[in-house]
Amino acid sequence: MHPPSQPTNPESSRSSGTHLPLPRTGPPLSPLGYYRWLICALLLFATTVNYVDRQILALLKPILDAELGWTNEQFGFVNSAFQAAYGVGLLGFGWFIDRVGTKAGYAVSVLLWSLAAIGHALVGSVTGFRWARISLGISEAGNWPAAVKAVAEWFPQKERAFATSLFNAGTMVGAIVAPASVPYIAHRLGWRAAFVFGGVAGFIWLACWLLMYEAPERHRQISRAEFADLKRDSASSSQPGSQETAGPETGATREMSEPTLSWLHLLRYRQTWSFAIGKFMTDPVWWFYLIWLPDFFHKTQGLDLKRLGPPIVVIYSIATVLSIAGARIGDLLIQRGWSTVRSRKVCMLTFVLCELPILLQVKHCGLWGAVVWIGLAAGVHQAWAANLFTTVSDMFPKRAVASVIGLGGTAGCICGMVFPIFAGRLLDKFTLTGSINTGYAVLFAICGCAYLIAFVLNHLLAPRFERITF
Repeated sequence: MHPPSQPTNPESSRSSGTHLPLPRTGPPLSPLGYYRWLICALLLFATTVNYVDRQILALLKPILDAELGWTNEQFGFVNSAFQAAYGVGLLGFGWFIDRVGTKAGYAVSVLLWSLAAIGHALVGSVTGFRWARISLGISEAGNWPAAVKAVAEWFPQKERAFATSLFNAGTMVGAIVAPASVPYIAHRLGWRAAFVFGGVAGFIWLACWLLMYEAPERHRQISRAEFADLKRDSASSSQPGSQETAGPETGATREMSEPTLSWLHLLRYRQTWSFAIGKFMTDPVWWFYLIWLPDFFHKTQGLDLKRLGPPIVVIYSIATVLSIAGARIGDLLIQRGWSTVRSRKVCMLTFVLCELPILLQVKHCGLWGAVVWIGLAAGVHQAWAANLFTTVSDMFPKRAVASVIGLGGTAGCICGMVFPIFAGRLLDKFTLTGSINTGYAVLFAICGCAYLIAFVLNHLLAPRFERITF
């Protein structure tokens, strides 16, 4: 016997025979409760650790240049190996998380990437770093499929872009924490200790996650009002013409009972390709910032490791503010009556236009001028990425979200594998001619154009972000 299609609260769900247990809490602290924001804080924490771990190598490049004697191209190949492994890991973790659940899938990812981060301290050759990066890339890939799926589980549609931007701000927080701490640790304790520091942070997060996270329908701390709001969102998403075709069960109950979908099945839909192409075109830009900015300031501005911290911290501080503000605007427009499609499209086009000034500015301005323009570009990228991630939960049911995120992330990694090698070869060529500034200007111009191409292709494939009905 199926439960009613729209129980009004958790108690009625219990009485009508549904398997969703009643959350046990005291009075909520606000009309809609607060626990989902604590979950968002956990996602932010994990993303921060993720980016601290992956940025350590770039920050230590001046030290490792002297110790290993590698070329820019070899450094590019090491990072390309990370991207290849990350792409494979996204496919695997997207599939894995949709099957074992967000809690277990995320925990496995963080456990493995923390061990891989510490493993960097055990190597001392170009080949050793290549294998260490492969291990880190495979295991870190679980972060985004798990985090976006957690947002889809815990947040109503009208708050998802903002929640995604908040946890995605961990990319900037990590990029701030790393240059503020890694040079100090490396100079005081040696470069190997910096990698151990990143791994230990992951184990701390893991303990918090296992103690605090559960799906909303099984969580004992979620307020009644907060749970009811999530239920209403699931029910409304099941109405004909809006998201999925309504059936005798609620959206939440149905998605718990239905099987996940194969990659080949998901690739039949234009919506999958709209997300994947957006990631393919723009993910390498963010990787370029993470991998090459320390070298950019070292080679073009003469900054050594001790002086790299302040410019990079300022860049990612600017980016943090802009990314959260940019994503929040979209949610506010929806709350004021704009359609989801109109809000997402207008915001994404605005972000595309804000990326274009980077084409001309970096080569012709000094240190702090470059910091401001790169900070703007990085912030706009993250606001774009938050909205792009949110389109997946707009278009797909929750049971397919992690798999689609994995497919799109893999597409981003395919281009991300090639771009570091291309960048390294280009910079080696311009280094030989004594015009490294021109080499970086070419790379920044490529980055600025990528968003316009991505937006056009994304729009052609999903002009209205139509909801998939399986």
